Amino acid sequence: MSRPPETDLPRLLGPYSPCAAGSGLLFLSGQVAKRPGSVAVVGSVAEQTTQCLDNLFAVLAHEGLGPRHLLKCNVYLVDMHDFSEMNTAYDTALHPWRPARTTVQVAALPQRAAVEIEAIASLDVD
Repeated sequence: MSRPPETDLPRLLGPYSPCAAGSGLLFLSGQVAKRPGSVAVVGSVAEQTTQCLDNLFAVLAHEGLGPRHLLKCNVYLVDMHDFSEMNTAYDTALHPWRPARTTVQVAALPQRAAVEIEAIASLDVD
């Protein structure tokens, strides 16, 4: 399977990799709601959640994987009052897959994002 071009991946905000592999796992760096090639984070909490997951899916696809490889997601929200909106968008994007998940409230996120999502995936799911 050929890899999608690097231009399909979200732009990094700093000196880190979009993912790193080890011991049969792929650790995906946190993603905010930036479209590939864009620097802006825009949209509702639902739209940001969907874009965060689309960005994670792009990194997975670049590694020859898909959403079913996800084992664990960590969701960071600036306002826990947005939990229901995030949860609905998360459910829609990942259905029927259900990786383990933690959701926490944080003081702030890069680029004034309302949501950031990071994940761990398996390299060995059939």
